[in-house]
Amino acid sequence: MSLSSILIVVLILILLGVIPTWPHSRPWGYTPSGVVGLIVVIILILMLLGRF
Repeated sequence: MSLSSILIVVLILILLGVIPTWPHSRPWGYTPSGVVGLIVVIILILMLLGRF
């Protein structure tokens, strides 16, 4: 398994971890998961283009 594959798996787990389910994080909305999702999408595009 390459380093980029491991990075993608870790980022997906982080994406699942920042879903606002705890009472203290509900006011944040989906902003944290949106930012992590954007990072995952950028890395996937870079991997498909062969630049990562």
